Amino acid sequence: ALTNREILFMFRKMILRWFSPAKNETNEFVKALINGDIEGMNVYMNEVALNTFSSFDSGKKTASKKAPENFFHGFVLGLMVDQIDNYIITSNRESGFGRYDIMLEPIDKNDAKYQGRVLPGIVIEFKVINPRKESTLEETVEAALKQIEEKNYDAELIKRGVKQEN
Repeated sequence: ALTNREILFMFRKMILRWFSPAKNETNEFVKALINGDIEGMNVYMNEVALNTFSSFDSGKKTASKKAPENFFHGFVLGLMVDQIDNYIITSNRESGFGRYDIMLEPIDKNDAKYQGRVLPGIVIEFKVINPRKESTLEETVEAALKQIEEKNYDAELIKRGVKQEN
């Protein structure tokens, strides 16, 4: 009967956690992303990568050259889930003249509910350094930004009334 009682307490505790108020905190990566804090995003990703990822998850010795890009795409997409009340989150959709990786479209385009300002629309493009085209991380970042701009990935956001930031 002791075992049954322990199991009863375990289930009671588990069920109470299911129905307790969920913590409604945004993770540090998403906070940094919304605020345009590149250093904060980098600190978060480095901390998670060092403490969690294996080289088998994101390394070069994978079956596909796109595997590291796909891994980080899925990981970051998962981080965005807690913004489902604030954003329409889409992945690998067409916009402009191509297909972006992740787009966050603010649900309320006029309400200044995030630290006294309107939530920004966000387009994310993942890149893996291509040694034939780029020799530094900065060059890879520039290639991603150029791709977003040249292919007008923000066209859907603009069409739906998301204000452009300068």
